[in-house]
Amino acid sequence: MAFEGLTEKLSAAFKKLRGKGRLSEADVKESMREIRLALLEADVSYKVVKDFVTRVTERAVGSDVLESLTPAQMIVKIVNEELTALMGGESTKLNLSSQPPTVVMLVGLQGAGKTTNGAKLAGLMKKQNGKRPLLAACDVYRPAAIKQLEVVGGQLDIPVFQMGQADPVDIARAAVEHAKKHGNDLVFLDTAGRLHVDEALMQELQAIKATVSPDEILLVVDAMIGQDAVNAAKAFDEALDLTGVMLTKLDGDARGGAALSIKAVTGKPIKFAGVGEKLDQIEVFHPDRMASRILGMGDVLSLIEKAQQNFDLQKAAALQEKMKKNRLTLTDFYDQLVQLKGMGSMSDLVGMLPGMNAKALEGASVDESALARTEAIILSMTPNERENPALLNSSRKKRIAVGSGTQVVDVNRLLKQFDLMQQMTRQMAGGKLNRKMGRFGKFSPKKGLFPF
Repeated sequence: MAFEGLTEKLSAAFKKLRGKGRLSEADVKESMREIRLALLEADVSYKVVKDFVTRVTERAVGSDVLESLTPAQMIVKIVNEELTALMGGESTKLNLSSQPPTVVMLVGLQGAGKTTNGAKLAGLMKKQNGKRPLLAACDVYRPAAIKQLEVVGGQLDIPVFQMGQADPVDIARAAVEHAKKHGNDLVFLDTAGRLHVDEALMQELQAIKATVSPDEILLVVDAMIGQDAVNAAKAFDEALDLTGVMLTKLDGDARGGAALSIKAVTGKPIKFAGVGEKLDQIEVFHPDRMASRILGMGDVLSLIEKAQQNFDLQKAAALQEKMKKNRLTLTDFYDQLVQLKGMGSMSDLVGMLPGMNAKALEGASVDESALARTEAIILSMTPNERENPALLNSSRKKRIAVGSGTQVVDVNRLLKQFDLMQQMTRQMAGGKLNRKMGRFGKFSPKKGLFPF
């Protein structure tokens, strides 16, 4: 989980401050020392850390903080604001041309994830903005690069333009012409990378830029390489004048130093972030929301957006009517499970809730395999059995267990859970839920989200 270590250390520093009714300048400086060490351990650039701590200290030793009744909260607020500013202040949208197609040139070192994340971004623009993107295979050097782009393009139902091992500059020019003729309003140029920055690579990229005049030049950066990501960003920016950055593998870096350094070093905004391996796991980068996550304050807005994108409003309305009439079935249960899975990792979702961080989830039974097992059991039932679980006698349960690769006890547990949900639904319909919630107990991470 991104920033896991940083979140833990900052929380510890703030916890010490909360125990004090009034803060002295010495208290502030001690907490700033801990914050400085936490940022350096998170692989944030030394100069960025130095400037950041200086700004926070100047604001934190002011009379409005030291004389505040809640000085610890004021310092958290200042750190939150400065972290947000450090990462760009506000989210930045893709520059769309007034005369389509908009040309987006993806650049970066080999292995950063240009091909996959370029396709992810195209898929995001298609899904959320109704665009008709075209992927152009301009990497003619890496073995199977063209095939990889065709595979991910096929999975997202996005066309791919390729001319085999031709000159990348000619491919880029032809791709833009192809888009104009076929109504594609977005062209993503998947360019070649190298293991390190070299003159030949930069000359080729500069030639492509001069030929097609891209509206966006996005640097794709692997967040897990830390300070090397910042150095690469500086080199590409000097040669191409980047318009923005796309961070990849942000979910796999517990430090997150690249996200906190790149904007400050290059002055170019982080526009998107890859947060998983699946082709829909890409997000618009929101500095304020990321700062909130770092400080353990959650990210409710992103959680709501995920829900809106993945939950079917018509199905939700129909489900509400069924709940009122107490007619829930295992089919409804399965539909909700599928939509919940579409929102991503359960750990990531719970981590978006205020006050919940990685350490809080240690030992929690947020078990993805439990969801898969539940899904397998329900899919092993006949449609009639899902609609009427009362039909499930011992022989049917054995058949379902064999078909789902589980045990009869697992089938019984699922039915018991479903029965509990029906009881709660009846109480909600009767207005008795608040009086009887005590019977079911409160949520505890140690007990898990599912009784499997």
